[in-house]
Amino acid sequence: MERIFIFDTTLRDGEQIPGACLNPREKMEIALQLARLQVDAIEAGFPVSSPGDFEAVKAISEKVKAPTIVALARAVRKDIETAWDAIKKAERPRIHVFLPSSDVHIQKKFGTDREKQLERGLEALKFAKSLCPEVEYSPEDASRTDPAYLAKVVEQVIGAGATVVNIPDTVGYAVPEQFGKLIAYLGEAVSNIDQAVISVHCHNDLGLATANSLAAIENGARQVECTMNGLGERAGNASLEEIVMTIKTRKDYFKFHTSVNTREIVRTSNLVSRLMGMPVQANKAIVGANAFAHSSGIHQDGILKDRSTYEIIRPEDLGITEHTMVLTARSGRHALKDKVSKMGYDLDAQEFEAVYERFLSVADKKRQVYDKDVDIIVHDVIFSHLVNSKAYTFESYKLATGTHESPAALVRLRSEEGTSEASAEGDGPVDAIFKAIDNVVGAYHKLEDFQVKAVTETKEAMGAATVRVSREEARALGRGSSTDILEASAKAYVEAINRVHYLLRHRSEASHSDNGF
Repeated sequence: MERIFIFDTTLRDGEQIPGACLNPREKMEIALQLARLQVDAIEAGFPVSSPGDFEAVKAISEKVKAPTIVALARAVRKDIETAWDAIKKAERPRIHVFLPSSDVHIQKKFGTDREKQLERGLEALKFAKSLCPEVEYSPEDASRTDPAYLAKVVEQVIGAGATVVNIPDTVGYAVPEQFGKLIAYLGEAVSNIDQAVISVHCHNDLGLATANSLAAIENGARQVECTMNGLGERAGNASLEEIVMTIKTRKDYFKFHTSVNTREIVRTSNLVSRLMGMPVQANKAIVGANAFAHSSGIHQDGILKDRSTYEIIRPEDLGITEHTMVLTARSGRHALKDKVSKMGYDLDAQEFEAVYERFLSVADKKRQVYDKDVDIIVHDVIFSHLVNSKAYTFESYKLATGTHESPAALVRLRSEEGTSEASAEGDGPVDAIFKAIDNVVGAYHKLEDFQVKAVTETKEAMGAATVRVSREEARALGRGSSTDILEASAKAYVEAINRVHYLLRHRSEASHSDNGF
């Protein structure tokens, strides 16, 4: 059975979701978990885009050892040099150069012609190859590129040293049969096709990213670029868990295998969902909350008799087990440390003590602390102390409300200047708290999305809030948790404001000129 290489781009393409803004520590935690998942390659970021992304990619390259670490670069000398500086200490570094190949991009975006575009791409590829032995080349918008010209590009970049050639369906335009035929055509038309790995990167604008990727595999592609939970720009990308589990479950049909440790899929999905602030829909394939839930009486009867009647995937294969350890305030440091370690977190002594103190506080309130509670606690502790997102710290709120009364909130925040308070009335308790926070900060933030859900099913469950706000040209997500859902909401709103503050303060860092070669 041939191997399909899994190239995860959650940290690069997945982070391009509007409002997503992973800091270096968050990126590192996801990268370490992707390594446990045993993906073949991690596209850690776009180093030239900002100093923060450069440092995150550099840190991942130095610490994450098993997968190939990939850095994205345009066909621009500065991009390529910066990408190499970020990944050169990786055990297996790869520079990923991209340049559009479709006429609409060549003419409308670059104002040039096919030959000049190809010449530019080859020059960039050769420069990248002079720095890094492994180079991937992507003719952007390949699915809308003239097939004959695309074959010419692929043949020449392989001849110039590309070890991987990626065929992107950049705008999700392809349909499976057509995309499969395109990959098969390249296999026939490109004389040196056997000298490189052919990859695909499919977007999900028509909901066909996974289907297009599988069609490409059937026709000769041997690497799939995908993201956890299908995250990414617009409608997202091909979903890693769907690709991997389809190949595993239908090995009778596809006759391929991957290196992915599927027992880490759910854990990875949960981590990415939480840190990106993007809840997974309940009916999402493979990792959704309802993926293994059965409410129909007929289905329940069948499951009780034989799980194969209505389940084609064993929950255990995804890391879902019935044996969840429940911790209490009497569990002690050792039990908590063991739990945190098994969940994949690498905490220093100071961070663990902070987690333990928060754990005791939560345990006193709800008696039993479940895995998901611990996950939230660890996240709150280790990510709440990062400089990038701590312009303000939530301290407390007071609320006066009642039937037929306008809620009034008093909120206290702490900043470098000290502690400040402000009050406000709102249409509801949450609205009043958010307006009071804006008054403390001295700026209005538009609330674009707000969600609260219970982490576990008990009546004393911790509430996890997710907030998306925008101000000027910056948009950001925030998360917060507490056994008090109003406090969780306030924490999430403050974190979102902090991220907006950070983005506005560092906006100039992300701007860079495209000077070409």
